Amino acid sequence: MACLICEKRKAKRQCPARAQSICTVCCGTEREVTIDCPRDCPYLVASREYDAARREIDWSKLPFAEVKIPPDFAREHGGMLGKLNYAICEFAAGHREAVDADVLAALQTLAEGYRTLASGIYYENPPVHPLQRGIYEGLKAALADFKKDEAQRTGMTTTRDGNIRDALIFLTRLGATRTNGRPKGRAYLDFLRALFPEEEFQKPSSNIVLLP
Repeated sequence: MACLICEKRKAKRQCPARAQSICTVCCGTEREVTIDCPRDCPYLVASREYDAARREIDWSKLPFAEVKIPPDFAREHGGMLGKLNYAICEFAAGHREAVDADVLAALQTLAEGYRTLASGIYYENPPVHPLQRGIYEGLKAALADFKKDEAQRTGMTTTRDGNIRDALIFLTRLGATRTNGRPKGRAYLDFLRALFPEEEFQKPSSNIVLLP
């Protein structure tokens, strides 16, 4: 039987996304490009492990490479990072079409806004893309909830705008090292999902309204 995609080579792999067999070449070249691969596809899992083992990161080319973040930042601000991670995963659970590029765009845009606070002016420029805007608003809501909970728990807010900026930059950089850059890639999203119990996001729910 010929491959469903190229219609030339012999189909040897069962594609769970297409529910039909495709050839090994198309599986490799169209994976997360034109094929919206489910995260439990064995070929997707194997390819991510292979890519991770061979990846060489140029730290000088990561977003906000000039910003220095303390080595113990994640440990000291784990609560805030967890809140932001949860917000991303919660949005993605209700919007299956969201991909790594949407997450990174939202994180980077919000981080850039907080970075302008260093000059004493907060300049907000929300993403135009509906999915990216939805994640952006979800992150803002998560930060507001975190600061509110902190104030109720301790009687004051100790988290500074600089801490928030660094948290957003930290997650942006982390995403840049985890994503594979493919149009339908969700390697970073799946990495974040793995930080929570498997059943946590099985029931999609979202109170975020996507703006036109």
